[in-house]
Amino acid sequence: MTFAEKLKGYRKQAGLSQEKLAEKLMVSRQAITKWETGSGTPDIENMIAISELFGVSLDDLLSGEKAEKISKDYLFESVTEYDIDAVKSYDIKLGGANKVKLTAYDGEKIIVRLLSNTISTLQSDFKVKIDDIKNRIDVEMKRFGDMTEAIAKDALFVVIVIPQKYMWKVEVKVNTRKFEVSGIQCEDIEFDGKTDEVLISESKGELELNCNIDMLVTVKSYEGAIEINQLSSTSRIIVPEDYRFSAARKGIGTRLSYERNGKGVEDFSTDDADNYIELNGVKSELVISTEE
Repeated sequence: MTFAEKLKGYRKQAGLSQEKLAEKLMVSRQAITKWETGSGTPDIENMIAISELFGVSLDDLLSGEKAEKISKDYLFESVTEYDIDAVKSYDIKLGGANKVKLTAYDGEKIIVRLLSNTISTLQSDFKVKIDDIKNRIDVEMKRFGDMTEAIAKDALFVVIVIPQKYMWKVEVKVNTRKFEVSGIQCEDIEFDGKTDEVLISESKGELELNCNIDMLVTVKSYEGAIEINQLSSTSRIIVPEDYRFSAARKGIGTRLSYERNGKGVEDFSTDDADNYIELNGVKSELVISTEE
């Protein structure tokens, strides 16, 4: 459902005419008409005002819009959905993909969206199976026909959307070029596999990255612990300039180093910070970097 459809639905549920809604938001009725027909969108201030007026989150208002935009960015799409009715842990096995994005929303379905610009036969080449086993949801993606992992790693983009209110723990097993965690509050997210790049934004909890190749981890905004477990690898994590964190290394032959604007500096971690970065494993190095 798009933002336009949601706005119209919330307005009608509240028993408001377009004129009354316009008055409450201090905009013109023509603006409401544009927003509800999809010919225009509110600026961020009006979006926040709409969110507060109807008592819904910005993520809920925009989730459908984001999904629609993602779909428009790709020529081919295959979607699998399953209703969730209780808090669950999620065990997700995907094989290979070019990009994997894990996100959350205020709905009640788990949604697995496969997208590509070159694989026109997504629905026959890939099957997503979702099993509900007591307190766990198992998600498995399988390849069929002549589809190979090499092709999938070049051309397949996977978006997994999980209901925030029904999320406990998430484990993702995949070989991908880029893994993204966005808008999630979760007790534990565990990544197992291989990835060149990790992007973390607007999330909270404990994130464990088990990957034995060099990674670039970019933290846009995150609250909690990030644990990186590696063997014979050198990775880099980039954090915001004002990000406060404590850091530790464990294992055998591990090393932490620090950089600002590409130059080596002294340790700038803080012992009493709520956020935590840990390197664990054997003969591995982690460079913690920040840029102004």
